[in-house]
Amino acid sequence: MRKLVVISMLSLDGIIQGPGGPEEDNSDGFIYGGWVSAFSEEVYRKMLEEKMKPADLLLGRKTFNIWENYWPVHELHWPGINEVTKYVLSTTRYNSKWQNTVFLSGLDDIRKLKEAEGANIKIWGSSELVQLLLQHNLIDELQLIIHPLLLGNGKKLFANTAFPRSLTLIESFTTPKGVIFANYQNGGDVRTGTIQPSDRL
Repeated sequence: MRKLVVISMLSLDGIIQGPGGPEEDNSDGFIYGGWVSAFSEEVYRKMLEEKMKPADLLLGRKTFNIWENYWPVHELHWPGINEVTKYVLSTTRYNSKWQNTVFLSGLDDIRKLKEAEGANIKIWGSSELVQLLLQHNLIDELQLIIHPLLLGNGKKLFANTAFPRSLTLIESFTTPKGVIFANYQNGGDVRTGTIQPSDRL
């Protein structure tokens, strides 16, 4: 069975919009594109290692629309990106000139992907897709790269519609500049209770 693994660069307040550059995604007036550049010396090696690991991708339509015009001519920065299969969840698009692109029409298609044999599938960006998959408990792992800054407005990885879920930390480290790499697995339902007087500070 294949796992769905979310890999995301985000600010402390959960913004994932336009991390790579000013023109990457300036929709809705977002003015802080390229916000990871101040941390690039710290995160570049780790990010490059993750990117270069061969893995099929699952993308939302909006992220795919950006990627299909950029990566085919910038493959030197991400070797193998053109060769891996790009699965795209969309109800409005059915074809692309970008090689090895497969369009999916719904969650049942994604469930079939998970049930098939093969390596794990990575999800980059695609905040709306991630939120949908969280609601339906289809995410197996979250690999978060959390940057020490607050961006205010912008596209967020998590929304109020995200399905409540407990997470289990499986790996983490912090760079000298305060970037936190934290990998979480699905930990099941949220557990609640009452703090006893003896537990309080």
